[in-house]
Amino acid sequence: MDDDEPLEHETTDEPETQPAPQNSDEMFYCEFEAPPAVEKNKPARESSETDLEIEDTEKYFTSGQRELYMEACKLLGVAPVSYFLRNMEESYMKLNHHGLGPNGTKAIAIALVSNTTVITLELADNCIQEMGVLSLMEMLQENYYIQEMNISDNDLGLEGARIISDFLQRNVSSLLKLQLSGNNFKDESAELFSQALSVNYRIKNMDLSHNQFSDKGGELLGQMLALNVGLLSLDLSWNHICSQGAVAFCNGLQVNMTLRTLDLSMNGFGNEGAAALGEVLRFNSSLAHLDVSSNHINNEGVSKISKGLEFNESLKFLKLFLNPMSTDGAILLILSIKRNPKSKMKKLDISNVLVSEQFMTILDGVHAVHPQLDVVYKTT
Repeated sequence: MDDDEPLEHETTDEPETQPAPQNSDEMFYCEFEAPPAVEKNKPARESSETDLEIEDTEKYFTSGQRELYMEACKLLGVAPVSYFLRNMEESYMKLNHHGLGPNGTKAIAIALVSNTTVITLELADNCIQEMGVLSLMEMLQENYYIQEMNISDNDLGLEGARIISDFLQRNVSSLLKLQLSGNNFKDESAELFSQALSVNYRIKNMDLSHNQFSDKGGELLGQMLALNVGLLSLDLSWNHICSQGAVAFCNGLQVNMTLRTLDLSMNGFGNEGAAALGEVLRFNSSLAHLDVSSNHINNEGVSKISKGLEFNESLKFLKLFLNPMSTDGAILLILSIKRNPKSKMKKLDISNVLVSEQFMTILDGVHAVHPQLDVVYKTT
């Protein structure tokens, strides 16, 4: 847009007596310092819960959102993102690695308050900081169309976790999937998320991978799972949850009735955690996908998991890749599936294990009972 062409909302050259549009409610706008002429036609609210203040209009289309975004960028001192302008009418908005910063994120949040087309919003690796995440959470309180958001790799830390947790406890948005990977969340943040997700029933898919949760964090998140009734998928891979934390985590997981997909890969469950997982598999009736790759589980731990598989009637996919088990451990796993006539197992991934001829012979017998089972193993 040329500098010589004023925005539709810029009314500097218009007379102050210009009447407001007929038969329209109020328009969406942002409660930041705007040009005086604009404010004259917009009665300000005395109090507002957010700084993305909302008013409604039936005549507010995407063209108006573009102009609102451009004006927000001007007032916040940031350059408009051309990709955002071009794709405001699309359902998928990918703005990862754009260097938005907090002000650039706020400008986008302002424009999205009234947007009805974007369903998935990707904002990973943008250094959005506390102000940026606050703007996004405020926007989500008013936008009931965005269902998936990715704000991974933004180093949000404890304050960012607090802002997000406060938002989640309100159960006010249509958000179903939230990706928070790589944000330097530690056990203090786990406590906040545990409190929020214990009462939140809207979020179905949560990604907390690549953070800094340790044993205390595992315990707190396990307590959350004992109470949560909404989550279907949880990713805790690449954290530091080890044996004691793993046991505490599994205590909560055992009584959870909704979670179907759980990624615990790249932690330190060990044999003690594997024994606790075996008890989970024995009693849990909802879990269908479980990944415990690279968790320092040897044949001893695998034997505990196998005992759980003998009774489990829900698990379909089990991944044990990069655990130090041998072909003996692999045999224990497939025999446990064979002994369980009600097993739903479809795929077992032990792709780092070099199996023996004995294993292959036993596997043939397993397939006679469970022909649907696909076992991924290492061959010479």
